[in-house]
Amino acid sequence: MATTRPGTPPACRLPAAPTPENAPPSGRLARLVAWLEEPVGRMPFRAHRVRKIVQWGFASWCILAGIQFHRFVRAAQAGNLPLPHRPPGVEGFLPISGLMGLLDWIYRGTLNTIHPAATVIFLVVVATALFLRKGFCGWVCPVGLLSELLARLGRRLTGRLFLPWKPLDLALRSLKYLLFAFFFWAVISMDPAELAAWIEGPYNRVADIKMYLFFARIGKTAALVLAGLGVASLFIRHFWCRYLCPYGALLGLLAWFSPFRIHRSESGCTLCHGCDNVCMARIPVSRRRAVDDRLCSGCLDCIVACPGNDALHFGTRRWRIRPAVYALLIVGLFVGGWVVAELTGTWRNGISDREYVERVREIDSPLYMHPGG
Repeated sequence: MATTRPGTPPACRLPAAPTPENAPPSGRLARLVAWLEEPVGRMPFRAHRVRKIVQWGFASWCILAGIQFHRFVRAAQAGNLPLPHRPPGVEGFLPISGLMGLLDWIYRGTLNTIHPAATVIFLVVVATALFLRKGFCGWVCPVGLLSELLARLGRRLTGRLFLPWKPLDLALRSLKYLLFAFFFWAVISMDPAELAAWIEGPYNRVADIKMYLFFARIGKTAALVLAGLGVASLFIRHFWCRYLCPYGALLGLLAWFSPFRIHRSESGCTLCHGCDNVCMARIPVSRRRAVDDRLCSGCLDCIVACPGNDALHFGTRRWRIRPAVYALLIVGLFVGGWVVAELTGTWRNGISDREYVERVREIDSPLYMHPGG
C-alpha cells in the first residue's frame, strides 16, 4: 500500500498578484462571504468553513429526525395512539424505494402514497448530481461526514493515509458499479404491475421501520461488517464511498452530464500539488485542465488548498460559482424540494397511525420478510 505524497512540496511559480477583476469585494456581505470561504483544518483535511457548516447542519437534522423516528417507532410498538410525529425525511435513507417510486410514477402517472418523500429526495439528489456534480456526497451525506471523521482519526493514529496498489484500487472501485447495476436491474426488470404490487406490499409499507429495527436489533454478523468498514475507513480515506456505495456510483455517472466542474488555470497554477494532497478522492487535480472524474465529490476543498491566485475554480470556463454560492444552491435544492412537496401534498405518506400499530405488532412475521430473505 502506498502513502500519500507529502503535503507541502515547494512551489514552482509565485501566485499571480490580485487584479481588480479577481480582488475580493468589500462590504458587510462580502466580509461574511469571505469568512464562510475561509479555510479550516490542516492538510490534507483543509476545507471551506461553509462546507463544514452545511455538513454539520444536515448531520444535525438527521440526528433530530432519527430521535423523532425513534419515538415514533417506540410508540407504535407500545400501541400508544395517536402516534408522535413521524418525520418524512427519514425516507431519504430508502433510496431503492425512491428509485422504485420514480419508475412507478412514470408508469402510472401518480406518485405513490407509501413513501412519497423517498422519491422526492431521490429526485433532489439526482438534481444535485446533474448541476453540482456529486455535491450530495461532499456536502450532505452523513456517511460522507462520518468517513471524513474516521480518516482524521486514522491519520492521528498512524500519521499517514494509505491507498491500495493501483491495479487493486481500480478493481475495488468497480464493486460499487456492480452493486448499483444489480439494484438497478432488479428494479427496471419488474413490470408495472409487479412494481405497483411491491410498493403497496406489506414489506415496503414498513420499510423505514425495518431499517430502524436492523440497527436497533443489529445482529453479530452485521455488527462485524460495519465494524470492519469502520476500521478500513481509518486507513483508506472514504473506503465505503470509494469502493462500495451504489448511490455514489449512480451520482458519479449522472455527474458526467453536469456542465459544471473544477477548472484549472495553468497561468495561475504554482504546481505545489496542494490540490492533489487535499482531494479526498485522490484525483491528480494539478495535472488536469478540468476535473470530470466520476470520483469528484464537488467538495471544492482543492480550491481552498490552492495558494495560486485564481488557479482553480468551480463552474464553466466562463462562469464561476463561489463556494458560498455553491452552498446556497445545494441547500436551496433540498429546501426547495421539501417546500414544493409540502405544497403539492406529496411529502407525507398516507399510512394511518392505526395501520402502523397493527403492522408493527406482526412485523417479525414472514409476511414482512424481504423477498430476498
